[in-house]
Formats: sequence, structure tokens, C-alpha cells
Amino acid sequence: MADRKIWVLDTETKGTGARMVPLDSIERHDEPATDVKVWVPRKRAPREPTAPEPRAPRRFRVVDVVSRRVLQDDGSLRETLQLLGAVEGVTDVHISVWDPGEDRWRLLSLDERKAVWDRRARRD
Repeated sequence: MADRKIWVLDTETKGTGARMVPLDSIERHDEPATDVKVWVPRKRAPREPTAPEPRAPRRFRVVDVVSRRVLQDDGSLRETLQLLGAVEGVTDVHISVWDPGEDRWRLLSLDERKAVWDRRARRD
């Protein structure tokens, strides 16, 4: 008489359903291979962080609100603070800063203008 086989339901098939397979075929797939070598790569050495490029000094433009006259164009922070010492109020001028990434002048918000205003050189 022939050897009897044990049949099991294999549910790992793709598609619409399972199929009946001999137990021997499933057991062979689960056995680990003893002659296979595993290669694990070494961890890479961390790269040296690149030093950030030094930021260029900020450049400012000051424009009178009423007359629209440019009071200062492309001035340093020190020059801008000196100029603001002669201005009556923070809302009397528009202060812009040069944005090198966008290649344009960016108007400072009121909070930013007040921060610059608080550092101005007051003339008495």
C-alpha cells in the first residue's frame, strides 16, 4: 500500500481562495536554510556637519510715510539706528530689509519695526 500523505488547507495563495496541499511541501518551506550566510553591513561613520555659511550683514531701507521720500537706501543697522533717532514716531517711516534669497526688499512688520525702534540712537 502507498504511503499516506497528510493534506492541509493552504491559505497563503493569492486570489480567490485556498487550496489543498500535502503537509510535506509546507514543512519544507518553513525550515531555515543552514548553509546560507547572512551579510550585515557595517554602520557608516557619521559625517562631519558642514559649517553654515556666515550670514551677510542686513541692509535696510527707510522711507518716509507721508512724502514717500527715501530717507536711507541700502544702509547698515548702525546707520539705520542713527537715522531713526531723528524720527518722531515708529509709524512715521516704513523700514524694509533686503532679503537676499528672494532678491527683494521685505517690509518689516509693526512688531519688527518696534524692535528696531527700541534700539535706535536717540538724539536729544
